Amino acid sequence: MSTRRLRSEDYNDYSSTDVTPEGSPPGGMNGFAHPESYQRFGDTNGTTWYQTLIHLLKGNIGTGLLGLPLAVKNAGILLGPVSLLVMGVVAVHCMGILVKCAHHFCYRFQKQFLDYGGAVMYGLESTSITWLRTHAIWGRRVVGLFLIVTQLGFCCVYFVFLADNLRQVVSAANGTTNDCSSNRTVAMTPTMDSRLYMLSLLPFVVLLTFIQNLKVLSVFSMLANVAMLGSLIVIYQYIVRDIPDPSDLPLAAAWKTYPLFFGTAIFSFEGIGVVLPLENKMKNPQQFPVILYVGMTIVTILYISLSVLGYLRFGADIQASITLNLPNCWLYQAVKLLFSFGIFFTYAVQFYVPAEIVIPPLVARVSERWGWLVNLLLRVALVGVTCVLAILIPRLDIVISLVGSMSSSALALIFPPLLEIATFYAEGMHPLVIAKDVAISLFGFVGFVVGTYEALVELAAPTAAVVNTTSAMV
Repeated sequence: MSTRRLRSEDYNDYSSTDVTPEGSPPGGMNGFAHPESYQRFGDTNGTTWYQTLIHLLKGNIGTGLLGLPLAVKNAGILLGPVSLLVMGVVAVHCMGILVKCAHHFCYRFQKQFLDYGGAVMYGLESTSITWLRTHAIWGRRVVGLFLIVTQLGFCCVYFVFLADNLRQVVSAANGTTNDCSSNRTVAMTPTMDSRLYMLSLLPFVVLLTFIQNLKVLSVFSMLANVAMLGSLIVIYQYIVRDIPDPSDLPLAAAWKTYPLFFGTAIFSFEGIGVVLPLENKMKNPQQFPVILYVGMTIVTILYISLSVLGYLRFGADIQASITLNLPNCWLYQAVKLLFSFGIFFTYAVQFYVPAEIVIPPLVARVSERWGWLVNLLLRVALVGVTCVLAILIPRLDIVISLVGSMSSSALALIFPPLLEIATFYAEGMHPLVIAKDVAISLFGFVGFVVGTYEALVELAAPTAAVVNTTSAMV
């Protein structure tokens, strides 16, 4: 069997120790299929467990992390971290559900792998409702649309984040001090508009997206993780010092600000779109469940610790990005550059998902001779769209909040539990499992409605001044 990667519908070969076309995976709905009974070919040139872990961390640690201290302020010093923990557990559980259902249909229909949309399509085909079975293809299309909107929305955020951070560093260069003990106000040197920085970054981002091999990209992801880790260490060492008395901080904030917390938190847990692509590209995909739980445990601990410490350190003065609270000295200016370096390579990981949805079907319509050129041109076009949107929309922060509330809630919280019900209901599900899935979907739907409403209200409200887009990233 060739190890060349094909789209899921192209696979007619499958390997299992005991498989029948209509069978269900051993272990059923009790968890991931057991490694000894669920086996399939990995890509001999695929990513290792370490490279996959790097990509998983990279796909979940982005600009949203810097806004979590403000999110805790919007929820309360007690309610905030507890909610983050609950959302982290639920998000990881939903990722596990998605992988489990994909395994189920791979086993049942002898597929080498399935993407998110394919799993939803087969899930609808498994229901007893005739209308859902007839329109199952729309499950794939809807998920594909949500994935494209979500991932390209993240890419728009990254463009603005990179441009504004570079602009801040350049404009403050002449006044930046070596004294990190105080945050003195300095005269800012005039520099070009952030939109010109976006245009300047465009060629470099386009070249980055030309890298289509996850194994090669893992090298850059590792460098990005090191850079972001270094910047986070510097942030941590600053915020843990001189923490004031937290007795004045509310345990739970006003409920009207809680939707803002939800929007930031669900934006931070942004990695469900890369889960199946990462597993599909592994050399040994049976190792993925452990990688998923280990990686997301690291992510959740990082989220909670930074958000709580950041809010404790700065209290009511916490800004939309915690970097804005740091002293104006070269050490903390370097933090912005290091984190920007990491976000630059995160763009390629997030871009990979919509590219895999949009580009292959279009390339398949042209001859092999022109396929490579069409591939590159489509990548240029998609990157250009994210850059243009970042330039043209002055309230990009609210637009991204809208996209996050709609797409991230649907992909991370609403679809996976419903997929589990559609997949296993005919085989018999415990009522508690059904109740759990319904509760998670309702939770996601409430967040979807409230978050979307708040974003639309902000979009409709007149803006007196241009919002600082760096603050808007999170």
